[in-house]
Amino acid sequence: MSRPPKEVHLAAHFPGVNNTTVWSDPAAGSHIEFESFARFARTAERAKFDFLFLAEGLRLREQGGQIYDLDVMGRPDTFAVLAALSAVTERLGLAGTINSTFNEPFEVARQFATLDHLSGGRAAWNVVTSWDAFTGENFRRGGFLAEADRYTRAERFLRAAWTLFDSWRGDEILADKASGRFLTTPSPGAFAVHDDHFDIAGHFTVPRGPQGRPVIFQAGDSDSGREFAAATADAIFSRHGTLEAGQAFYADVKARLARHGRTPDSLKVLPAATFVLGDTDADAREQAAVVRRQQVSGQTAIRLLEQVWNRDLSAYDPDGSLPDIDPLVGESHIAQGRASVRMNRDPLAVAKQWRELASAKKLSIRDLMIEVSARQTFVGSPATVARVINDLVQADASDGFILVPHITPGGLDAFAETVVPLLQERGVFRTEYTGTTLRHHLGLGAAP
Repeated sequence: MSRPPKEVHLAAHFPGVNNTTVWSDPAAGSHIEFESFARFARTAERAKFDFLFLAEGLRLREQGGQIYDLDVMGRPDTFAVLAALSAVTERLGLAGTINSTFNEPFEVARQFATLDHLSGGRAAWNVVTSWDAFTGENFRRGGFLAEADRYTRAERFLRAAWTLFDSWRGDEILADKASGRFLTTPSPGAFAVHDDHFDIAGHFTVPRGPQGRPVIFQAGDSDSGREFAAATADAIFSRHGTLEAGQAFYADVKARLARHGRTPDSLKVLPAATFVLGDTDADAREQAAVVRRQQVSGQTAIRLLEQVWNRDLSAYDPDGSLPDIDPLVGESHIAQGRASVRMNRDPLAVAKQWRELASAKKLSIRDLMIEVSARQTFVGSPATVARVINDLVQADASDGFILVPHITPGGLDAFAETVVPLLQERGVFRTEYTGTTLRHHLGLGAAP
């Protein structure tokens, strides 16, 4: 007996200025003024998306001792933006990345509980860890933790926050309101957390929100990250957007749930995805090539190459050949605060691979950077993109996608106007919101 079609989940990521956005395009607007966030959120809500997602940077990235070009717009505070968006939207979920390495449970739980109240139950927390001392310099508790310790602290942090969220019991407070008596036993908001990371006790200041607890997202791809998600998260972000890689990741994280007493539908797998639409598939491919060259200018190509070579390469021609010299391997690095530095753990091997690729395809530095940093997941006509998205979801390569447009704030418009109706015609995407909370949008059960 075949199963009914799975519902497709869609979300939108406001990317700010990074290597995905084409900030130089005349259609690009501000990446920090509130109206950009508001327009983007309204489009996502009009299309009945599950949620809007904001990443967060806790320090401006640097390269060669200077602020990295694409960070000069700044990185506004996540909570402030999401709280403001709660006033201009009604149903759209509001998800924010908040770090568990440098923050403290009380302040983060208080902010998310407040956001959940302000939004009527639409708050979500992407729990992340931090891996570098460079970012830690912005905080009193500087430095960084080993990977295993980061995830241990993250789990202790999250469980401490849950203790705070759960410290107010709704039924007891309602009973007290009905009787007209003050509730003294148990004391509302009383909490105590004593473990190897936190030693806190007191009274939480915010009553339990509409969702009880915010929806929890997790983005780690390592074994530790996947296990953390299986134990604690409601959704996990993924960079595996193709069929085979997506199915392998999906099967792996879903299989981990049983040992934590959870069912497969209690964790949603949501890869990030970019898109380029055209009137035809051929038209979309042509536009995609233009977008890639806009995303990777000559200057950007040199910057990206420097992150592997760990050298000042500003004298090199981006339309010329790769440097003859090898990457500089050492503790210090020309780029600070960039995940790509950590991902390229063996720069000599990467350089060898890139040289072979450049030689085989006769690629310049810029052409090579376009080739190796491609981020275009869906390219085609609206009909093609709708079909591929649905095929991947039905094949258990994902439960949906978090869309990252290359133009903000208007880059989501075409997808909302052309692809979403086709998914709705297939009966795999909602035509109206049927609930008010993000937990409902995602098909999750009530929080414990």
